[in-house]
Amino acid sequence: MTAPLQALILGCDFSSSPSRRKAIMLASGTASKGRVLLSGLAQFDSLDAFANWIKAPREPWVGGFDLPFGLPRELVETLGWPTDWLACMRHYAALGRDDIRDTFAAFCNARPAGSKFAHRATDRPAGSSPSMKWVNPPVAFMLHAGVPLLLDAGAHLPGLHAGDPARVALEAYPGLLAREVLGPRSYKSDDRAKQTPERLIARKDLLTALEHGQTRLALRLKLTHAQRDALADDASGDRLDAVLCLMQAAWAAQQQADGKSPPDGPGWGLPAFDGLEGWIVTA
Repeated sequence: MTAPLQALILGCDFSSSPSRRKAIMLASGTASKGRVLLSGLAQFDSLDAFANWIKAPREPWVGGFDLPFGLPRELVETLGWPTDWLACMRHYAALGRDDIRDTFAAFCNARPAGSKFAHRATDRPAGSSPSMKWVNPPVAFMLHAGVPLLLDAGAHLPGLHAGDPARVALEAYPGLLAREVLGPRSYKSDDRAKQTPERLIARKDLLTALEHGQTRLALRLKLTHAQRDALADDASGDRLDAVLCLMQAAWAAQQQADGKSPPDGPGWGLPAFDGLEGWIVTA
């Protein structure tokens, strides 16, 4: 499956409980010859509004979505849930959040200190939270809310689910790209008391690196002055996180177009991975 010509590139900073205060943020743009042009930023205050946008007829797109696409195999097998990805996701989607919290808490409580959570193979190379974590951040609920919306939209999830080849959804993680540039420096906070000048400087440094192509993705982000200011001034980092996901999706599209993906993987720059767990693009 090759990348659609002139595909729209998307980057999504997702929330399982979006609101006006903490919306789902969606960056859109195009990529060509190593440059990624940010064309717009949209926000959605509800899951329904986001779902309607994703489902709507539009040009082919390749998107990076900041939410886990799978659960750890160890967790799924211990719970006796289906080990086929689609069957597992349907089972998971049918559960309520209280059921998920109670089930995962019981799993953790039965395990020794220091290894409470089960991890996916991609978590450690990406530095991401385990996808079964239900607080700080509640990525288990993000999976629960987000994956069904992508399936309803007919999206193709490489290595996991065959869908519409003109709607390619990839698991992204902005922290992976941010840490490459900033190391341990923090660049965002939802807590106003922690929205410091140091974090503003970190966001500006991160944007400068992206604009100059100073990451291993070797892509240069093209911004207007107004866009740069808006990204730097968003102390929550939500807009910037969406753009980081956009860059990861653009890299994947470039790998697919150039035929540079690992030969044993599903394309889009992804290696061979466990088809139950999923993989974070660029990890």
